[in-house]
Amino acid sequence: MKRSGKKQKLITEINITPLTDVILVLLVIFMITTPLILQSNIRVNLPSSVSGEPLEQARQINVTVTNEGVIYLDDKPVSRKTLKADIYRMHQAYPGLEVVLFSDRMVRFKDLVALLDVFNELGIKNLNIATRTE
Repeated sequence: MKRSGKKQKLITEINITPLTDVILVLLVIFMITTPLILQSNIRVNLPSSVSGEPLEQARQINVTVTNEGVIYLDDKPVSRKTLKADIYRMHQAYPGLEVVLFSDRMVRFKDLVALLDVFNELGIKNLNIATRTE
């Protein structure tokens, strides 16, 4: 067999189709997992409400009280004294700070009143109690 005298030209272009495929797959994965990451891992059984409305995004903190009486400040367990100091510091930095209270429906009322008293002492005016809408 005789080879032709023509020399084959090398392909020097980069094929970006596989790169585009990988980037699109990663984009879809991040779009699906981001809302799951942003949700809290603390499970509380919220009371039901008929007239609840979603809260607009602003500078807010979440205070969660579990059925066992454990208090969390944005997914971090804290004592009542630490909670008061942290909220005071944040309220000084952001005067319009919004507090969202997530409480299990079986939490004792006196524990909720104690927390509400702390918020009132610190001058928190934007307090919302989270509920599950029906």
